[in-house]
Order: sequence, then C-alpha cells, then structure tokens
Amino acid sequence: MTALVATDLDRTLIFSRTAMGEEQFAGLAPECVEMYQGGPLSYLTPDSRILLEELVARVPVVPVTTRTPAQFTRIMLPGGPFRYAVVSSGGRILTDGSDDAAWRETVERRVASTSATLDEVTAALRARIDERWVRSLRTADDLFCYLVVDLDAQPADFLPEWQQWCGDRQWMVSQQGRKIYALPQPVTKSAALAEVRARLVADGTLPADAPVLAAGDGRLDTDLLEYADHAIRPCHGELHEMGWNRPHVTVTERPGALAGEEILRWFTGRVGGAKALAT
Repeated sequence: MTALVATDLDRTLIFSRTAMGEEQFAGLAPECVEMYQGGPLSYLTPDSRILLEELVARVPVVPVTTRTPAQFTRIMLPGGPFRYAVVSSGGRILTDGSDDAAWRETVERRVASTSATLDEVTAALRARIDERWVRSLRTADDLFCYLVVDLDAQPADFLPEWQQWCGDRQWMVSQQGRKIYALPQPVTKSAALAEVRARLVADGTLPADAPVLAAGDGRLDTDLLEYADHAIRPCHGELHEMGWNRPHVTVTERPGALAGEEILRWFTGRVGGAKALAT
C-alpha cells in the first residue's frame, strides 16, 4: 500500500535515557542518534532502526517535530536524509535540508492576522514565573517560547491559568515533561504536512487517494493525529495523561522505547513488510 507516513520524534520514536527509563535502557541496548555538547542525548532501539529503514524504503516518511531546524539536524535518523521534514511544530518545512522561505512567510502572515505577538506572550510569561521553579525561559525560531521547569516545584495552578490566558489570545500551551511550550494557534504540524502532501501529489510521488498515517505523543500532535486517516499514539506522555482518544487512533500496548518499536511495526504492517520483526 502506498501511504504518507508522518511521525513525531521525541518520546514517540526517539528517547532520552531518562525518558526511556533505566530498565529499558539496560535491556534494549539502544543506539545513540543524537549527540549534544559532547555527550549522547537521544536513542533509538536496534529494532526501531531496522523498522524505520524498511519503512523509508517503501513509502514517503516525513519527520514532524517541535524541534527547531538546528535541533532537528543534530539527529542522525536512520533512513535519512529526508526529502521533507516539518520542524518548529509546523513553523518551517525543510526541503532536502533547506528552509522553505515561502512556507515560513505563509505562517508569519497567518500568525500576524490572528494571534498575540511573541513579545506580548513572553512578557506575560515572565510576569508569572520565578527562579524557584523555572530553570530557563527560551524563545525558539522567533516563533514560540518555552520553559524548562522543576516539576517538583511547579505550582499546580500555573498550567491551567497559563493555558486560559494563551487560549484567549490564540496561543496553545503544551507541557511535555520538564518543558512547557506556548505556540500561536495557526502554527500546526497538520497544516505543514498538508502542504507537503499537496506537493508530493502534484509531482506524482503520491497518489491523490493515498492515506496519511501519523504518530505522536503530545498535545501539539493532536491536530496531526486528527488530520491523519489512521494514527497511533504511545500509552505514555501528555496525550495519554489527558486520556485523549479518537476512533481512528490506535494506542500502543507498551510504553517508552518499546512503544516506539510498536509504532513502527504498526506503520510497516499497514504498508507491508517487517515480517522478520513482527511480534
């Protein structure tokens, strides 16, 4: 079957040692796929590497991530380089590794016409935080901002209040582990993927009726999973904690890096292949 596969990366296919857990890390002998500041940061299991390489050989695969271009290019993902990647949560499309300026201009026009500015949001955020529980406040790609927090010290009422304030100004808030993101609502993974899909159909790479298959674990993936014809999410992470489900969305049976393997088996099973690794 020909399909377009779109998948989130962090905590969906690749994992830090902490996110994986020491038991899985010791038992799965994961392979490092990202180095940062001289040390290993993200890992992929050996079975996931084989499955992803097979998947890329069969159908178009689009990595879809909240990572900025610089953060994305640190990852040595099996099957790459990828013709298209969606980064900055849909704020940019990379084509053969290069930024698509026309898409970025489209995004900026949509944000300017609907949402509060990044300066306004970061100013409001600074007024709500302090060093007792926030390790850093960062902006990303001149488009969105995020906090790195101490989970044990984070005030219980911060997240719902911040989500309400941002929602009133057409921004969206998502907490993924120690990071709390705030993004303009027009910046979505699904809009960028729809643009990629249209290009693949136009150049004959993808049939017009080819289904979209997607995977993701966080609130910022909900529009991507909704957009897909069939989707899967892990039984861990923000969406699992929210109890988020849809009829066309499968949930893995196992958490952590084993969920990543299960997601790739689900993809390859739908497009054909992966018999040697089928569970």
